[in-house]
Amino acid sequence: MNKGKLSNIYLIIVFIILYAPIFYLMYFSFNSGGTMHKFEGFTLVWYKEVFADTRLLIIVLNTFVIALLSSAISTILGVFGALAIHQVKKYQTQSALLSLNNVLIVSPDVIIGASFLILFTIIGIKLGFTSVLLSHIAFSVPIVVIMVLPKLEEMSPTLIDAARDLGATSMDVLSKVILPFIKPGIFAGFFMALTYSLDDFAVTFFVTGNGFSTLSVEIYSRARQGVALSINALSTLIFLLTLILVVGYYFINRRNNRSRTDWGMPSK
Repeated sequence: MNKGKLSNIYLIIVFIILYAPIFYLMYFSFNSGGTMHKFEGFTLVWYKEVFADTRLLIIVLNTFVIALLSSAISTILGVFGALAIHQVKKYQTQSALLSLNNVLIVSPDVIIGASFLILFTIIGIKLGFTSVLLSHIAFSVPIVVIMVLPKLEEMSPTLIDAARDLGATSMDVLSKVILPFIKPGIFAGFFMALTYSLDDFAVTFFVTGNGFSTLSVEIYSRARQGVALSINALSTLIFLLTLILVVGYYFINRRNNRSRTDWGMPSK
């Protein structure tokens, strides 16, 4: 058996291990029996129960508001952060800044959540919407920087020099040359930040207060009370939403490759 077939078998096994529990959960979300032991018949009652739960719908709204706001703000901050790091000429300084940027990415979520909890307690920020929003912005900014910075590295300095030779101001260079070139990276960063915000549990668990919750924390709380198929239905909807975001990110990458070709650069 050649290496190609072994690689394909390995990939198939990996994907089965990763996705089998998810599809098992999705399968029983349509079970009329009310348990995950035996499938007795097809039903949509658990999905109807999810949409009939007013409290849960409010939590869904909270989750999307937090995700959209934090993604938008972190994208703006991340773009300017990437521009600032890119402008640093000294290699050691740039490496140090990148290392600091990556701290929130490589650090355990439990440590980050506990740190934010201590910080908000010390400075007097009440746990709830504001604390969750600030924490999501904080861990999303480094993600945006990581997505945008490679696009800046790919941009030829001659583009900026040519724009300045034609009389463009610094604002013109930023708005008409740099931002259009790195736009695929900006959108990719936004969607990655949105996905991380929607999926985050550990950090959010530490900084939520009484009366405010997000979907991940709510699912955890309900699962502790016993496995109900409404949790399966809710988890299925979240998985499908995340899948849509990932597909969107894939198409943004394809658009990025086309943009590279349009600018006369080889696509990867």
